[in-house]
Amino acid sequence: MSDEKRGELAVHDWLKNQTTQTVMKALGGDRGEARFVGGCVRNALLMEPVSDIDIATVHAPAEATKLLEAAGVKVVPTGFDHGTVTAVLEGKHFEITTLRVDVATDGRRADVAFTGDWVEDAKRRDFTMNALYADMDGTVHDPLGGRDDLKARLVRFIGDPHDRIREDYLRVLRFFRFHAHYGTGDPDAVGLTACAEEKQGLTQLSAERVQAELLKLLGADGAGASLRQMAATGILQLVLPEATRLDRLEAVVDIEANQLFTSDPVLRLSSSVELDGAGADALAARLKLSKKDRDRIKAMQTDETKIVCYLSVREVHKALYLMGVQCFKDRVMFGWATDKKDANAMQWRALLAIADSWVRPKLLLNGSMMKAAGVPEGPEMSRVYGEVEEWWVDAGFIEDEFSIIERLKAVVQATVY
Repeated sequence: MSDEKRGELAVHDWLKNQTTQTVMKALGGDRGEARFVGGCVRNALLMEPVSDIDIATVHAPAEATKLLEAAGVKVVPTGFDHGTVTAVLEGKHFEITTLRVDVATDGRRADVAFTGDWVEDAKRRDFTMNALYADMDGTVHDPLGGRDDLKARLVRFIGDPHDRIREDYLRVLRFFRFHAHYGTGDPDAVGLTACAEEKQGLTQLSAERVQAELLKLLGADGAGASLRQMAATGILQLVLPEATRLDRLEAVVDIEANQLFTSDPVLRLSSSVELDGAGADALAARLKLSKKDRDRIKAMQTDETKIVCYLSVREVHKALYLMGVQCFKDRVMFGWATDKKDANAMQWRALLAIADSWVRPKLLLNGSMMKAAGVPEGPEMSRVYGEVEEWWVDAGFIEDEFSIIERLKAVVQATVY
């Protein structure tokens, strides 16, 4: 490691933070017995945000636990047998993993042995850009050339791509996910060919692992291009055969990127498919989506409310009341993504702004009022309430209690009890 690289990551707040330094020092980071590894080093070099701080150490889990607890750090044995514990200090979490080598793999999980060799630990990782390490003073260690690949924005497997993939077939999806987030241009040709040739291994994976990786991929700015590459190699048909609307997905990605919106993986997933209610249920069941995500996708796929960019404020408020804010915003994004006129962008954005500031109004009508008007208890209460509510919505959510009572009386008078 040349002198000019010494301490180069020390400018980053996450590294020089006292909590981080306490954990590293407890593990012997000042003696080279622990190093930052993976995503935090990669993102720091790219000057991108760091969310998770992972640490590799020469200490076995039991010894690492002992050293951390002696320094007043709470330890959770999250993956003890595989060499991983989680250190918790002042609300911050650090994943600590012992240097290791794979002894046996079956395409889903690995049996590991602990080692003291940093290079051997690096060789078992997936991509060169993830095999970067840094000392607690910010000095970077690059045993496998990951730094050059990172600079070139090239996602490259470590060693033989086929071997890496067979160790864990999820790496097929990770290849596309990392290219979508960090790559530029076409994916690495050798890696792409290996992924295509090993794609059947994806069928061994649990739905939960596939779903998590797919949603992470969909959150990337390069999601559209990566899904097209997956489709060209036959991989997309294995994990998301319903994806017939990649054109709409790409348009949604462009809107989110150009309008500086936060990427929304669930919206993007739904934008890539065209399904009826049963199809949405089947997709959600196969990918083991949460009930919340299932219901959201089903709503945006099946809702038939007419959504156009030139809706009046009154029409928007009515749609928001009947559809709910989330479904309305999702349908707006669908409409925007399929609108061929770029000049309409401001109107679509305005609809989203109205939705974000909208407060759901409440109809000033209760059971006592209906009973006083002569409505019998039971199903009639709901029917009458619904009829008055329909009028109230069409009237623009009028707040005048007298008008509401007059409408209630008119509904009751028109009904024979």
